[in-house]
Amino acid sequence: MSQPLAIAIALVAGYLLGSIPTAYLVGRFKEGIDIRTVGSRNMGAMNSFYRLGFLSGVIVLLVDMGKGAAAVLIARLLGTPDLVEMLAGAMAVVGHNWPVWLKFKGGKGGATVIGVIGFLMPWIFAIGLPIFALMLLITKVPTISYGIAMLCFPFVAWLIYGRADYVTFSVVMILVPFIKYIPRLFEMRSKAGNWKGVFARRSLKQRI
Repeated sequence: MSQPLAIAIALVAGYLLGSIPTAYLVGRFKEGIDIRTVGSRNMGAMNSFYRLGFLSGVIVLLVDMGKGAAAVLIARLLGTPDLVEMLAGAMAVVGHNWPVWLKFKGGKGGATVIGVIGFLMPWIFAIGLPIFALMLLITKVPTISYGIAMLCFPFVAWLIYGRADYVTFSVVMILVPFIKYIPRLFEMRSKAGNWKGVFARRSLKQRI
């Protein structure tokens, strides 16, 4: 197989994998719910945990992470350069956020980003999970907690892997869910009345 063809296949496969609307499918076929119409209306793992139940949330989380990891794996198996592996992962995030099957209206891409970067840099789990757990104890807000944990990705790329390209890629990738989450933060602030109510809840079950 020629290199240009391998690159094209990797990028298209990455997008199509990312476009699999996991939360929508689990909601429809397991719970009879359109996840886009309940809770935060986000087609992602956290909304699934809250509105579809723990098991459904775990399924969505693992599959969405798997989509990102699989996109990078396919590019690697095709023998493409490291840059193409990263681009294939980025295409999976693009597919998740703008899926062709649902009129390009998808999720925010957090779990898929974790899957992509976790496949490239497995050390993020050893470092990011304790940060997530600590922030969850403090804030009781899973989304904000894993968002803060994701900030360690560029530092892992720099201090453990020593790769400038991974540093740049990590920064760009974590910006995607961060930027998409901004409107939701202001919505939460409006409902809570102040920022303290957004960043420090009484319990994990409280949903703003």
